[in-house]
Amino acid sequence: MRGPVVVLGDTLLDRDVEGLVNRLCPDSPVPVLDETSSVDRPGGAGLAAVFAAAQGAEVALVTAVADDAGGARLGTLLAAAGVRLYALPLAGATPEKVRLRVRGRVLLRHDRGGTAGVPGQPSDAVLRLIADASAVLVSDYGRGVAGHPALRAALAATRAPVVWDPHPRGPAAVPGVHLATPNEPEARDLAKTPPGGSRLAAASRSAQALRRRWQARAVAVTLGGDGALLCHAGSTPLVVPAPPAEGDTCGAGDRFASTATLALARGALVSEAVQEAVAQASAYVAGGGVAAALPAPVRAVAPAVVTGGGDRVGAGAAGEVVARVRAAGGTVVATGGCFDLLHAGHVATLQAARQLGDCLVVCLNSDASVTGLKGPERPVVPQGDRGRLLAALGCVDAVLIFDEPTPEAALSWLRPDIWVKGGDYASGGGAETLPESEILARWGGHTVVVPYLDGRSTTDMIAAARAGRGSGGWPATTLDPAEAVAQTVVRSTAKGAR
Repeated sequence: MRGPVVVLGDTLLDRDVEGLVNRLCPDSPVPVLDETSSVDRPGGAGLAAVFAAAQGAEVALVTAVADDAGGARLGTLLAAAGVRLYALPLAGATPEKVRLRVRGRVLLRHDRGGTAGVPGQPSDAVLRLIADASAVLVSDYGRGVAGHPALRAALAATRAPVVWDPHPRGPAAVPGVHLATPNEPEARDLAKTPPGGSRLAAASRSAQALRRRWQARAVAVTLGGDGALLCHAGSTPLVVPAPPAEGDTCGAGDRFASTATLALARGALVSEAVQEAVAQASAYVAGGGVAAALPAPVRAVAPAVVTGGGDRVGAGAAGEVVARVRAAGGTVVATGGCFDLLHAGHVATLQAARQLGDCLVVCLNSDASVTGLKGPERPVVPQGDRGRLLAALGCVDAVLIFDEPTPEAALSWLRPDIWVKGGDYASGGGAETLPESEILARWGGHTVVVPYLDGRSTTDMIAAARAGRGSGGWPATTLDPAEAVAQTVVRSTAKGAR
């Protein structure tokens, strides 16, 4: 493979809510679901990307993500799966699909998000990504990404094999795709196939009609538990039977398409790719479906819970600020860190960062993240208090708390124009050596370093407080750090507030 496997399309936030039904609602004859557990996961193109990454491929996802809590959740889940997110701005809300289930069976599906928003323009980095891909999977869920003119032009120009998984509400495939993978109802609807004849004959007519209309090299119509039918130009259709499998079929089409894409990226023939895809999709259903196939790191990502943070802390607050500034054509600035004991050095960096744009979002390491980075005795101040203290500064517009060791997931969702670090990070190489630089480049953002006040260190402050001595303005005291931080915050806030 010369480059990453690129998945392009619409991503949804899927949630499976499991529960028990033991009674009817007293004011209406409907069942009452008592929730026992729930699992969030990326849906649509996001699920196809997760499946590809779980098979060991380097995967980049080009999708549109909204400035809301759902978008932030998707960023976290995708990062946990090892998927590199190249996010386009998305007007409106993140689409969500909630399945209410009882003993593994769907009782009700609840869709949220409303009418599809308009995806924003792709960056130069996205267009280069498509050009250099080893293979591209277009996972269309009818919400606009697959119809974006700039993306379609890049897909038409790439030398990589392109697999197109269509949607009845989506656009036609780009001419010349290697393989299109509609399911049976989609193929019949897209081709406007009249009724009549056997099932295989109808599927063949649909596939040949779509192959000619889209100028596709091949079309594989998936037939559920009966496998798939593959049509090439001027050849007798190839029927690929599936081994017997029963279970939850949600996501089986994504598994089929992602498997075929990976096979083509390795140089397989289309017929070989379809045979492998049928086998993998059947094994996926027999093995328990998406609940069993979802990688462990994704299943383990719990929603962030922030208590006592105020109305400027959390994904909702950050998304609202960013959306407002972007709508006005402003510049979004972000910075990050643990901020365990807020001191004058922190405030100097925050003030300098705020002057570079029209809002400042602070990405704050959660308690679990700080412990992983600093050791079991840290943090001294819990995340809720740290978030509230930062939000109280006049130079901070919102605080976003993240659980991961690095802010990659948070940044992929926020897409700030500028990422700021204090000068102590520019050790020998300058801002271009920061690990965040590659992430910012995905949407055309920039990393910068601002001057940092010497002699201010949270670690030194904690050591000085525990030793009962003064250090760099830290008062000589026998207070433990949790008590002494209040004095430091008062002084720092007085300097930083505007």
